[in-house]
Amino acid sequence: MATWLDGLRRNLIARHDSDSPDNRDPEMIHRLYSLLKRPLWRYFRPVISGLERIPEGPGIYVGNHNGAMLMPDVLIFGAALYERFGVEDLPHGLAHSFGISLPAVHQLLTRLGALRGSQSNGVKLLEAGRKVWIYPGGELDSMRSFWRRDRVIFGSRRGYIRLALRTGAPIIPFVVAGAHETLLVLDDGRWLARLLRIDRLLGVKTWPIVLCLPWGLWIGVPPPHFPLPSRVFVEVLEPIRFDRVGEQASRQADYVEACHRLVHGRMEAALRRLLARRKSGNSLEQRGLRS
Repeated sequence: MATWLDGLRRNLIARHDSDSPDNRDPEMIHRLYSLLKRPLWRYFRPVISGLERIPEGPGIYVGNHNGAMLMPDVLIFGAALYERFGVEDLPHGLAHSFGISLPAVHQLLTRLGALRGSQSNGVKLLEAGRKVWIYPGGELDSMRSFWRRDRVIFGSRRGYIRLALRTGAPIIPFVVAGAHETLLVLDDGRWLARLLRIDRLLGVKTWPIVLCLPWGLWIGVPPPHFPLPSRVFVEVLEPIRFDRVGEQASRQADYVEACHRLVHGRMEAALRRLLARRKSGNSLEQRGLRS
């Protein structure tokens, strides 16, 4: 027991190179999968489709983000990818520089294979034939208000498009419906982040006002909380490849914006379709329970 605790302590304080793809720990990933798969599937009852659309070789997974810091969408989709493709074809996440620097979070994310989010790290991974996993909206999307849960919020962030154009790698869009209903975001708090200068101090543009268990009303990024039960639907869409690629294409603002509108439009349409499918399925389940 003492040896195990010593190893755990060392792992919790060890610092890794956040720009290296070689920190991934396959044994830890398998243990997490074995530990989380059954409770995740029992609690969220996920419906996952479109995995057969995922191409071989390098690619950029682009998703909508949900559930604040709890991120049930990450856990569910990651488990599904691991089960289907194994650790060899798991994407490397490109994480916010602030988030990946936090104690304990740093050790977990780097051992899962995440790198600091940057164009250079994305290019490095894709040129090595690997896949990357990006949430362009970041905190804007994961902490959007409950009343905008049918929206994909990327703001002005277009780095994911420029990365695809620079490398020629396809974008693999995926959408998640239901994961943003595990808490209630009353307001995304962009105004509060500006007022408190948190956007400058921490590099995050939201400081939300939320209701969650067991904390009740919370102002700011909520700590780990107990998720409300919510059925989660995930769909991988058809990969998107652009006609013009290369460094010059990535520098043409109008073309970058047109590519973004194409990806964003398909994702938002798919999200609304999934939400309608989820609502219909929930209604049918409730009727079945009553009959």
